[in-house]
Amino acid sequence: MNEGFDPIEIAELKKECEQEGQNYVIVEDEDGMNDSGEFAHFQFVGNYEGKEVIYDAVMGTLRLNHSSLVFEEAEIRMKKAYPNYIEIERRKPNYKVDEEMELMLEEIIEELEEEEDFKVSEFVEVETDFEYGIGLDIALNVEEIDNEVITKFVNDFNAGTLKLDPTLYSFSSLEE
Repeated sequence: MNEGFDPIEIAELKKECEQEGQNYVIVEDEDGMNDSGEFAHFQFVGNYEGKEVIYDAVMGTLRLNHSSLVFEEAEIRMKKAYPNYIEIERRKPNYKVDEEMELMLEEIIEELEEEEDFKVSEFVEVETDFEYGIGLDIALNVEEIDNEVITKFVNDFNAGTLKLDPTLYSFSSLEE
């Protein structure tokens, strides 16, 4: 059974939210992503098909989403050009960085950004087949993910008034 639909779990989350004085609670992460200002993992209570449920949400800025897509493509191109290149996700803690390859990766990233082939728009992806409640993957065109942004999102989402910007955006790491 998915515990995110359990009335006891839902009551506990509501109590936690009340104690925090917010309509959501932050899920502490091991990798420190919540501290970046570009990403947040949080949970809130909402309705799904007429029943209360816990939504387990990850929200990032559109800039972060764009950077991730560009970086993934850059690593794919690096792997094709240099078969001995090891993707960052697969590196061991004692990995010795090859400065020349890192410079090549940076050049590919800059090239991809200049070409502006990657354009992103705001989105909310709902994952109903989730291990805990219902999963939400969210990208918004904001400078920073903060309390105000999350609170507004939860309010709008639960009220059914959420409006996403369909405009396609492209970003450059040189702007950062």
